[in-house]
Amino acid sequence: MATESEVRPVRGKNKWSNIYLMLVFAVLYAPIFYLMFYSFNSGGAMRSFESFTLDYYKEVFADTRLLIIVLNTFVIALLSAAISTIIGVIGAIAIHHVRGNRPKQTLLTLNNVLIVSPDVIIGASFLILFTMIGIKLGFVSVLLSHIAFSVPIVVIMVLPKLQEMSSTLVDAARDLGASSWQVLSRVVLPFIKPGIFAGFFMALTYSLDDFAVTFFVTGNGFSTLSVEIYSRARQGVSLSINALSTLIFLFTIVLVVGYYFINQRNAKPSVKEGRG
Repeated sequence: MATESEVRPVRGKNKWSNIYLMLVFAVLYAPIFYLMFYSFNSGGAMRSFESFTLDYYKEVFADTRLLIIVLNTFVIALLSAAISTIIGVIGAIAIHHVRGNRPKQTLLTLNNVLIVSPDVIIGASFLILFTMIGIKLGFVSVLLSHIAFSVPIVVIMVLPKLQEMSSTLVDAARDLGASSWQVLSRVVLPFIKPGIFAGFFMALTYSLDDFAVTFFVTGNGFSTLSVEIYSRARQGVSLSINALSTLIFLFTIVLVVGYYFINQRNAKPSVKEGRG
């Protein structure tokens, strides 16, 4: 049993750790809350708050071009996340079944290249590729680029769940006469479902906030939110950008909370099974 003299240093360390975490979160979130606060400022600048107004939010919703860009952004994000999740799950299963440590590590290294490579290099590479093969810059080029950099993320999220799965589950299913498709659909996919959801939401988030790659591969007449915000910010400070950024931030919070509750719901059956 721990003595009081042993417990005190632990409490002191926890206290300083909590203070450090609070400072880190304050540094990260202070600029965001500053931006959100002035999105309600009627003064039109981020220097002094005059009075509360929703005019800039009304301006955002009244801008037809901006609403089309928002729609483009979400269509690209949902499509790229869905397609990259399918490809990523197939890729993760294929890598998991590769025999031999060296070939598997080689495939994992190649998979991680797109994750660790600078976005500028990836964007420039895609721009050169699409120009060479004659793909017009626009919806298709942005979609293909987002799928390409999202697939490795899905693979990374799904592989740990595959590694956690015991091979005896698959063997038992085969002994009971299950076909390869039944093993995949009724054993493997249900077990790795949390990893699939995590990969989908990560791919969705990366697609929504990507700027560097999208900036290279987007063309005239097509844009996404990140590129549009950058273009408007270059023209001068406008609190409509603050309002738009606030809406995006709140939507991201909704995604994170939704992902948390999905994880909690998936975890409850596992806990019940363990108790049973």
